[in-house]
Amino acid sequence: MRPIPVLAALLLAALAGAGASQWLAAPADPGPAAASPTSRGERALEAAAGLALPRAAHAALPLEVDSVALPSLAPMLEQVTPAVVNIYSRQVINVRNPLAELFGMPGMPQQRSQQSLGSGVIVDAERGLVLTNHHVIENADEVSVTLADGRTFEAEFIGSDPDTDVAVIRIPAEELVAIPLADSSRLRVGDFVVAVGNPFGLGQTVTSGIVSAVGRSGLQGLGYQNFIQTDASINPGNSGGALVNLRGELVGINTASFNPRGSAAGNIGLGFAIPVNLADEVKRQLLAYGEVRRGTLGLDTEDLNPRLAGQLGLPANQRGALVTRVYRGSPAEAAGVRPGDLVLAANGERIDGANALRNAEGLAPVGEPVRLDLLRDERRVSVQAVPRPRATEVDGRTLDARLAGATLAELPERFRQRGWFGVVASKVEPGSRAAQSGLRAGDYIRGVNRRRVDDLQAFQDVMADPPRNLQLDVVRGNRNGYLVME
Repeated sequence: MRPIPVLAALLLAALAGAGASQWLAAPADPGPAAASPTSRGERALEAAAGLALPRAAHAALPLEVDSVALPSLAPMLEQVTPAVVNIYSRQVINVRNPLAELFGMPGMPQQRSQQSLGSGVIVDAERGLVLTNHHVIENADEVSVTLADGRTFEAEFIGSDPDTDVAVIRIPAEELVAIPLADSSRLRVGDFVVAVGNPFGLGQTVTSGIVSAVGRSGLQGLGYQNFIQTDASINPGNSGGALVNLRGELVGINTASFNPRGSAAGNIGLGFAIPVNLADEVKRQLLAYGEVRRGTLGLDTEDLNPRLAGQLGLPANQRGALVTRVYRGSPAEAAGVRPGDLVLAANGERIDGANALRNAEGLAPVGEPVRLDLLRDERRVSVQAVPRPRATEVDGRTLDARLAGATLAELPERFRQRGWFGVVASKVEPGSRAAQSGLRAGDYIRGVNRRRVDDLQAFQDVMADPPRNLQLDVVRGNRNGYLVME
């Protein structure tokens, strides 16, 4: 289970290459003086009334009261736990030999095996499909899955989506048990939920709690967000595990926990899970296309700060995403959105700022209408826009001959959540025109001719009328500067 990156290191990284340590201890013997919980006064009352107060050391709950069995999660969990698996991922990394470098010896790079632990949920028993988190199997050379009955299988990678942290793997196993899926849109704050996973590598563990919040977003560095928040204990190793309701239906995939003191401090009741409706849609697209196809509304927005609110005659505490630009031919233009509109909500979900709108936009299915509630000239207006597919990368040659050989791509959403903007040169062919001008793979491009570009769509729009001189604002490592494209 990984915590929010800005406040704590990745929880699974803390587990890499290390086993869970034991810290259990037997309770101390209180001694004869402390053995009885009753005072002399209480003993006198017992004698007078002919009563005997129960001793805590011997107290036990009955199995039933008045022939009615006491409530227990055990029957439900007997159906659920066979579908929750332990996932072990292994990555081989090259490390330098410091002694060889110290003495100027060439030496061969040494290899080290790095392991991490996580959980997964069987959602299709016939095909052996398992849902887990992207960060559980990210960059893994080998992934093995251990079932609740002890069987272990090497897993086949099907696909993953880093921006929602959902991954799908397949295991070649028979006699599997799958968890039925709930409708996570019907989940309410206060509903009881149970988390099942493999925390700290201890083995299958069950914790319970309630839904603390739904639709949680604004957690820096976690990509597109629509989290279920729960106080059920979620710890390192729970990543990819199941969050179920009391009917034994899957409502979410556990993905993150929060503790400002890091993973060593343990759980403090702030855990987050991906709603199963979202995870299932990602699974569907990964199986159908091998990737997730996201849509765009075709507009730029910025946060509404008190200064802008004052200029627009709005209260200083007014929230929303202020539309600064509507692209030609975009779904937003077709819906009638105008620069200066303030987006208050998308499909009924409150929009507090530009990141919240981008998050809602990225989670909206392509081709399905999105209702935008706007504030325009002190009037509330509602429009419907249908997102169109968003390009995730483009061949630079199609934009300008000076970019020939370069492939420009969108930034991962988790970087945008940290305040980044622009595009990245994901590939640059050796000897190409772009390479001869000095562009390299991995260069982070923030602007064109000293004009900021927020994303790939903005970059394409700027290049629609190719400038006479082309100068890119580039960040490379810890340095930034301007690169003139010849």
